[in-house]
Amino acid sequence: MRAVIQRVSQGSVTVKGKIVGRVGKGFVVFLGVGHEDTEEDASYIAKKIVNMRIFEDHQGKMNLSLEQVDGGVLLVSQFTLYGDTRKGNRPSFVDAAPQDQANRLYGHCLDLIKESGIPTESGIFQAEMAVEIHNDGPVTLVIDSKRGD
Repeated sequence: MRAVIQRVSQGSVTVKGKIVGRVGKGFVVFLGVGHEDTEEDASYIAKKIVNMRIFEDHQGKMNLSLEQVDGGVLLVSQFTLYGDTRKGNRPSFVDAAPQDQANRLYGHCLDLIKESGIPTESGIFQAEMAVEIHNDGPVTLVIDSKRGD
C-alpha cells in the first residue's frame, strides 16, 4: 500500500461540482492499493498517518502529530500511485489491486483512521475527483507498507 501524505492548511475533494470531503489543518492523503496488499498493510499505513509527527513544535522542529495540533485527514483513493513508467511513456497499472480489493482495503484504512479519533473525511472511491490542496510547508512524504517506510 502506498500513501502520499501532504501537510495542509486546508484541502477539499469535489465530485460533480459538490464538495464531498474537506479538511482544515491536517493531511490530505492519497492512498494507492497494490494487488499484494492486505489488512496488515492498511493497518500499517493508518498507524503511520495517525502518528506521523510533521507539525512544528514551539522550537520550529517537526515534532507534533495530528492529535497534538487538532488536525484532520482527508483520504483520497488513487490507484495511479501504482503506475509503472519504466517502459515507454504510457504507465502500466498491473500492480494496482483489482477494484473490489482496493475498495475494501481503502475502506479498512479509512475506518482505522476514524477509530483513532482523528477527524477524517474522504473522497469517493473510483469517482472523478477535483482535489484542492493548500500544501503547508510544503511538506510531502511517501510511505510504502512493503518497504517499511
